[in-house]
Amino acid sequence: MELRQLEYFVTVADEAGFTRAATALHVAQPGISAQVRQLERELGQPLFDRSGRTVRLTEAGRAVLPYARAALDAVAGARLAAQELTGLVRGRVAIGTVTSLGADMDVPGMLAGFHDAYPGVEITLGEDTSDRLLAGLRAGRYDLAFAGIAGEPPEGIGTQTVIDDALVAAVAPGDPLAGRRAMPVKALDGRPLIVLPTGTGLRAAVDTACAAAGFTPRIAFEAGNPEVLAALAERGLGVALLPAGLAASRPGLRVLPLTRPAVRSRLALAWREHAGASPAAKAFLAHARRFLAERTRP
Repeated sequence: MELRQLEYFVTVADEAGFTRAATALHVAQPGISAQVRQLERELGQPLFDRSGRTVRLTEAGRAVLPYARAALDAVAGARLAAQELTGLVRGRVAIGTVTSLGADMDVPGMLAGFHDAYPGVEITLGEDTSDRLLAGLRAGRYDLAFAGIAGEPPEGIGTQTVIDDALVAAVAPGDPLAGRRAMPVKALDGRPLIVLPTGTGLRAAVDTACAAAGFTPRIAFEAGNPEVLAALAERGLGVALLPAGLAASRPGLRVLPLTRPAVRSRLALAWREHAGASPAAKAFLAHARRFLAERTRP
């Protein structure tokens, strides 16, 4: 039994599929399948039910999964202990971020400052949806992530709020809604909505609010960049649901605060709370929190 096999097994379980696991690990899908098959042969039990369209853990797979996670965490802890004894901060830090992270966050400046302070640490940066970033944190593919959070963060994930903004409806001046001063969420029922894709924190907030109001939203357009959503609304193609700060910066839009209920969009810096973190990851978390605190200081 090899650690690589356990890593592949855990990732397939987290991603609910071999193809998605291969993408997450940057490994060819046949290689992952072969290693998991070898692990199943060694254990004498199938770990996944492959009969449906999605891959599901078998009873044996559910029993083995916590032990596989514990083994991977133990190896990470051993590496951490050895690195801390050297007193040197080296290694690798994997950072994830939502695609729509604004330029005002100055992530390049944050990374450059850390590189200057710790030149021995390799830094990688990847983009994805909030859901996949948080799953990657739990699976250990990311050390930290900037992700949208709707409601409470997942268990075991610590967060520091970076942006907490009201979510508003934004329409072109000629839209029938443009004369309103505010808009209850229920009034969005049946209207063409322009929103971020499923898996983003903002979309989760929209879906939750619509469900609470008793309807399924009519999605006309999806785009990964909020600026594109705003541009589509400016052309009269529907109601864009945007953070208030962004909507207010677009003079071609009429902004209607959402009420009953008010809806918020939250971006947070997220990290694993309980799993062993490398000295490099701990150093980057401390650096990132200082950097963000300095940018928000009056």
